[in-house]
Amino acid sequence: MKFILLFGPQASGKMTVGHELEKITPLKLFHNHMTIDLITPFFDHGTPSFNRLVKLFRQEMFEEAAKSEMYGLIFTYVWAFNEPSDWDFVNRTVAQFEKHGAEVYFVELETELNTRLVRNRTEHRLQHKPTKRDVAWSDKELKTSADMYRLNSNEGEITRHNYMKINNTKLAAEETAQLIKTKFQL
Repeated sequence: MKFILLFGPQASGKMTVGHELEKITPLKLFHNHMTIDLITPFFDHGTPSFNRLVKLFRQEMFEEAAKSEMYGLIFTYVWAFNEPSDWDFVNRTVAQFEKHGAEVYFVELETELNTRLVRNRTEHRLQHKPTKRDVAWSDKELKTSADMYRLNSNEGEITRHNYMKINNTKLAAEETAQLIKTKFQL
């Protein structure tokens, strides 16, 4: 089992790159909005019920995938490096896969803010992420998050052996996916 944690700021292309990686490898994509958009019709984002259910669904999916015969899973995540709870989530998730012998890969996307604002409105993103369809709200949330959180790692902060950081501001999703596939021989 291979577990790819594909992380970066909102609209950096994580889901789109994940879809492209899914096309050229046996990996399966579990993007973070699959749980978010499942729960938001019932419980508002950030409420205790929302948080509990999102956490529960993700943990259960991770456990089943880690124990399975599946080739591998890609999970997308917006990691706020200045938030200890995000570090805890990443560490727990990695441990969940590693206890079953999974190979874990960290792939970080770094994308300029103006490019992210354009990508925030793409048809592909809006099709797969219903909560982003209010683009005025989504643009504002993207900018606010960029001010509040550090959404990319500092040099040397990620010390894992299987790690790569890609500035994909000027790269197509297909190119980025190919870089990942090649680097990790997926």
